[in-house]
Amino acid sequence: MSALTGYRHLFGLTGPVYVLVGFLARIPLAMSQLGVLLLIAGTTGSYGAGGACAGALAIANAVGAPLWGTWADRIGQRPIVLVQSLAGATGLVALLVVSHTDLHWGWAAVASGLTGLLLPQVGPMSRVRWRPITSGSEHQDELVDVAFSYEGAADEASFVLGPALVGLGVSLASPTFALASAAVVLAVFGARFALHPTAGQAHVAHQSTTEDVVRLLTPALLLLCVSQLLIGTVFGSVQTGTSVLATDVGQPGLTGYFHALLGVGSVIAGLAIAALPASFGLPARLRWFAIGLFLLATPLLLVDSLLALSPVLLVLGLCIAPYMITTFTIGERITHRSRIGAAMTLLAAATGLGYAIGAAIAGQLADWGGQTPAFAVTVAAGVVAVLVSWGGGPLLRGAADTRASQPAYASEPA
Repeated sequence: MSALTGYRHLFGLTGPVYVLVGFLARIPLAMSQLGVLLLIAGTTGSYGAGGACAGALAIANAVGAPLWGTWADRIGQRPIVLVQSLAGATGLVALLVVSHTDLHWGWAAVASGLTGLLLPQVGPMSRVRWRPITSGSEHQDELVDVAFSYEGAADEASFVLGPALVGLGVSLASPTFALASAAVVLAVFGARFALHPTAGQAHVAHQSTTEDVVRLLTPALLLLCVSQLLIGTVFGSVQTGTSVLATDVGQPGLTGYFHALLGVGSVIAGLAIAALPASFGLPARLRWFAIGLFLLATPLLLVDSLLALSPVLLVLGLCIAPYMITTFTIGERITHRSRIGAAMTLLAAATGLGYAIGAAIAGQLADWGGQTPAFAVTVAAGVVAVLVSWGGGPLLRGAADTRASQPAYASEPA
């Protein structure tokens, strides 16, 4: 099956409304991290404070996501995502109120953390739905792989559009306007995603699973979490370094536009990964994409202007979505169907935690030495990604072989 045929078949199963709603519902999370960074940095004059608040939001989201995912596995996505969407929108509004008072910025960090705890991880929840959606299809495994390629590209596209919308909001008005807009989008489209019929399909599939107690935190899944933590570190550090360069020229709103360049190449590569041959195995893909990530990040150390930054970000993105798609696909393959929601949100949580680490460390280094130390965090994350992917290859292959050989694997509900 060609990639184009796969995408056509896949989207024909859901219709365009689900694809549109599922994409728009994930944009507020992509807007919130940069929006908080610019909001708090602008009100306090400190990148460290801005990075700490953005990091608090990301850490809380990372802590909460697997819990929400586990609850969704047990009682269904519909009530869980609906509550998260409405409560998360309220949290963003509360954060805006706190940030415009005379309180110490630490209170804004608390509000950021509470908001992050509530924000839904729409991308992972959408990934959970694709196997039930494709149930009965002749080429289900191939369609699920295509679906994960799409989801990876959609996540990256949201992180293109999200920062760009923040930049537009800052340019037209302020970070306050940008975050208020994110709250509205979350309340409307997050609720619509929660109520879509595909949410019911995913829960029915879980209910029909006979094995209720299944181990989630296997060594292989933990290794994948580390891989996602590293890619999150790349996001946080690149965003901080870009913010420094944009602020130096008096245009902090440009941060969103330039950070969006990272996603342009990533979206293109993410959609194209569906065309890779099955003979190019998933652990091998992770290894080579990690090498590409390190090599393409290294030129960031030479960047000293926004003009020089543009092509580096565009090219660096070519390895980001393929790397993420591979980790999520492996995670889906090695996890029991009854725990897939928890597994997907756990991987997303690791990404958020990595963002928090990257933003916080890069923010402190940027206060000290500008954009180059911040970008050094990106390169360091690339180095560690290479070590983890090459060292953990046998573990991932063994986990995939073990999972596929289990008799329940073929008989589990689709």
